[in-house]
Amino acid sequence: MSRMPQLTADTATGEQRELIEDTRKQLGRVPNLYAAMANGPAALRGYLALRDSLVGGSFDTRRREQLALFIAQRNGCTYCVSAHSLRGEKVGLSPEELLLTRQGSDTDPHMAQVLRITGEVMATGGRVTDEAVAEARRAGVTDAELAEIVAHIALNVLSNYFNHLAEPDLDFPLVDAHAA
Repeated sequence: MSRMPQLTADTATGEQRELIEDTRKQLGRVPNLYAAMANGPAALRGYLALRDSLVGGSFDTRRREQLALFIAQRNGCTYCVSAHSLRGEKVGLSPEELLLTRQGSDTDPHMAQVLRITGEVMATGGRVTDEAVAEARRAGVTDAELAEIVAHIALNVLSNYFNHLAEPDLDFPLVDAHAA
């Protein structure tokens, strides 16, 4: 059971309702994460703004899903691992690719390096070594991608930690973040 109310257009007020209705228009539904985060409109507004900004960035939909899945796995967020596993399937990731992503790897050397440097940023709080950055660049990771990796981490840590706090009801097929 969720620790926070999962608001609907009927139970929300003012800005909460607007955010819920905008989310429904964009996604076709309101995932429980958003319904719970709407309790703090500023938090949901900020989350949506960063998410929308990253859609126009260097990473295509498939790569954004891989980043979100990997970060959720690292943070042990079953809600987000479940959501991004489903979304990953919808953008063409096979079950094997989903598992590789959760383990921080990929058959494509560039994406493998993107995941590797993402893990390094998370493990060090951004204090990666010069060698780690050089290795990423040798694999073709651009400065724009490096900057966006940190933004993807921020976005996904926000949703992962919020899920840990709010414990919204899981509205995706269960994929246990503690089993990979």
